[in-house]
Amino acid sequence: MNFENPPESEIAAFLKTVKAVAVVGFSPRPQRASNNLSRQMQRFGLRIIPVRPGIAEGLGEKAYPDLLSVPDPVDVVDVFRAPAHVPAIVDECIARGFRAIWLQDGVINEEAAARAKAAGMTVIMDRCLMRDYTRLIAR
Repeated sequence: MNFENPPESEIAAFLKTVKAVAVVGFSPRPQRASNNLSRQMQRFGLRIIPVRPGIAEGLGEKAYPDLLSVPDPVDVVDVFRAPAHVPAIVDECIARGFRAIWLQDGVINEEAAARAKAAGMTVIMDRCLMRDYTRLIAR
């Protein structure tokens, strides 16, 4: 398989529509990348929905153990988990009808990405949502 991300113009257009981000693998530790991204995205005015078993809240938002438990609409699922976990995350996204999944830098699973794309989802892989948002939208 040779996965290709959408062109940057499409990524920018998509990011302009995002209001709620479910962060799978959110860490309550401020020094972790998932926490830093979440704090920055909140500063940009986006709602962060922490997804991590064992925590009740993160950055002032209610946390959920998995995507199936999130009751609210989600514009994009941002994944901070090892590639081996991505197929199950894609299953949850498909079951919930989420429209987009973003796999952070180093999170590469072409088979799961192809499945998500076949289900009609926008798929962005091996890129940083915060870096792209900062560069393409929040200039």
